[in-house]
Amino acid sequence: MSKLIFVNLPVSDLERATAFYEAVGAEKNEQFCDGTASCMVFSETIHAMLLTHDKFRQFTPKKIADAKTTSEVLICLSADSRDSVDAMVGKAEAAGGSIDPCPKQDYGFMYGRSFEDPDGHIWEVMWMDVEAAMAAQSEMAKA
Repeated sequence: MSKLIFVNLPVSDLERATAFYEAVGAEKNEQFCDGTASCMVFSETIHAMLLTHDKFRQFTPKKIADAKTTSEVLICLSADSRDSVDAMVGKAEAAGGSIDPCPKQDYGFMYGRSFEDPDGHIWEVMWMDVEAAMAAQSEMAKA
């Protein structure tokens, strides 16, 4: 069985956050949702658990970071193409997110952009041509 990842994010407005993540392409898994949490599925192995602050506090004694002013984590999703990167970032903007809070990355064989959700969590979206990246790395090793 493949390992799964559940990224747990504290959110100030669960309904707004759920709508935002649905707009960028995640699907809500009702099996793991209630009035305090929404399980958002990006793929068979990648899930974001959106948790109200009260729910999030049940899992940690630490203060919840204000993601708009403090860097808490960097999350990166892979994309199938450069166009897919742009499409997801475009969906985030249309849903009320801020786009490109981090510099765009374009190395030819790798392309990435980012968006910030309404709570300030930053997501990078990256496409990489693995064969071209391996070839470039091989050439650098020879030099």
